Amino acid sequence: MASLDTGGGDVGHKKGPGVKKQKKMSTRIDMTPMVDLGFLLITFFIFTSTMSTPATMDLFMPKDTDKDEEQNKAKESGALTVMMSKDNHVYYYEGQLAPDASNFKSTNFDPESGIRKVIMDKKRSTNAEDLVIVIKPGKEATYKNTVDILDEMTINEVKRFALVDISEVEEQLIAATEGGGAPAPAAQ
Repeated sequence: MASLDTGGGDVGHKKGPGVKKQKKMSTRIDMTPMVDLGFLLITFFIFTSTMSTPATMDLFMPKDTDKDEEQNKAKESGALTVMMSKDNHVYYYEGQLAPDASNFKSTNFDPESGIRKVIMDKKRSTNAEDLVIVIKPGKEATYKNTVDILDEMTINEVKRFALVDISEVEEQLIAATEGGGAPAPAAQ
């Protein structure tokens, strides 16, 4: 609250010539209630505001089935299989894996020349309804690699993709490639 400081308590002062005028004192404002109100407002806005919710990625997984008629079909010409391994290595092949592994190639996550370019080239050369990308994380792939490849699907606006377990033949090809040797022929 505000208060007025008027000086001394002498009531019987004379007015006239030779008597000095009393100095006027300024008002003093007590800021305590204003600070209380400020903290109440801050508390109110903190409790009533919504905190940011964590962003999640929706992943719709198909049902596992052994019946051929219930499985999702994909054209061989529209399929691209992408496999991830250690040290951000990405391996891929189009269609089915050739018996001599001649279509087995490697790349990385580089935005200019890596897997993004491969996906964009495949998307350009394939009908949109035929394009299916099969994602196979290897045993040594990191969680970050899997999220990165799912981000690539979103960036490239790929509508049909699937997360699938990697086969033994593909693991052997990756091991042979990373070991420095030529890829072993794939037996299917």
